[in-house]
Amino acid sequence: MQTKQVLTILSALAQESRLAVYRLLIEHAPDGLAASAIAEKLGLPNATLSFHLKELSHAGLVTGQQSGRFIYYAPVIEAMNDLIGYLTDHCCSQTDGSCGVTAASCKSKAATTKPQRKVRTV
Repeated sequence: MQTKQVLTILSALAQESRLAVYRLLIEHAPDGLAASAIAEKLGLPNATLSFHLKELSHAGLVTGQQSGRFIYYAPVIEAMNDLIGYLTDHCCSQTDGSCGVTAASCKSKAATTKPQRKVRTV
């Protein structure tokens, strides 16, 4: 993952409504939710939600799929896994123990943050 991608993702999540949308979609992974259900659950006007979904989609965090009259949005789990990997890539690389955690436990913690299941897009 490139630094520019990381900044785009972090920027997209650095807004209360977008973070709420993403967290809601994670709860409903892998199937996701219809845009109307997201708006209802979070109490967001459709135009506002549309803007936020566009930003999350641009960042590669969600995908949308038309199904009849509805668009279903689902989280892209791999994007978050890549972000976490990028952020923890050099976890505890200092050998002097200054981070207060052994390198072995740091790596095992980072490994447990990645879900083992594949998420299909809706």
